Amino acid sequence: MYECITSHSIVSTLVLHPSPPLLALVSASTNCLLKIIFLAMAMSRVVVLLALCMFLGLVSARTLGNPFHVQGRVYCDTCRCGFETTATNYIPGARVRIECKDRNTLQLAYSVEGETDSTGTYNILVEEDHEDQICESVLVSSPISDCKSADPGRSRANVVVTRYNGVVKDKRYANNMGFFKNEPLAGCEKILEQYKNYDQQE
Repeated sequence: MYECITSHSIVSTLVLHPSPPLLALVSASTNCLLKIIFLAMAMSRVVVLLALCMFLGLVSARTLGNPFHVQGRVYCDTCRCGFETTATNYIPGARVRIECKDRNTLQLAYSVEGETDSTGTYNILVEEDHEDQICESVLVSSPISDCKSADPGRSRANVVVTRYNGVVKDKRYANNMGFFKNEPLAGCEKILEQYKNYDQQE
């Protein structure tokens, strides 16, 4: 009974009248806990800031990144056969437009025009990423008076203008597009016969 009372008295004394070492221990523990809490809060802020920076970086890369270079060629179908042959001429000074339409509404969202060089090649800069849009190269005009009628089957060419499909290069290629010559050149029958023979051999 005496031992029990003594033990209880010791505990009461420690709780009600803590010794300096115990006070120091409690104070140190409290300071340590506060430091951990402040550190956790600081780390949370750092994580949030990093996430925000990454998000802004992605947005910036999409809107302010390198422009795309859409490249293709425009030709005059001198044999009026609907495809390029050995008699095909490529047209300098042809006008081409890049059109991007909303994938759902098909409303025009972006367009830019360019002109072919001396080799009939156009290289048009397209700003921004057009992930949610359908983009095409479209024939606008030909400077050749007897080769101005666009081939309905080769007047447009799809082109992918986004980096969200795994392709990171700035240059994008579109299929060649063509205008029909008013009258086929002499000798086109012979040229087309060669293509027929080639197809039969395959």
